[in-house]
Amino acid sequence: MIMVKKRDGRKEPFVTEKIVVSAIKSGAPVEVARAVALDIEKNATDGIATKELKKKVLGVLKAKNPEWERNWIVFDTAVKKRPE
Repeated sequence: MIMVKKRDGRKEPFVTEKIVVSAIKSGAPVEVARAVALDIEKNATDGIATKELKKKVLGVLKAKNPEWERNWIVFDTAVKKRPE
């Protein structure tokens, strides 16, 4: 099981669906969102930081459609109040 290190230091299991949901919210179609999440999961290492996961997801989204990357960043900064 892959564990993810959260911003506050806690660890929790990697949940593919979290990436799927966020990618869909950014504008990616469901099938693309699932493919992105599975690719990220396949290449994730145990103890990966959420910041690194975000960087990887944004890179994949940008490669597929730069607008999806922008939408994710806007959502994170405006709605979740997270810095870029």
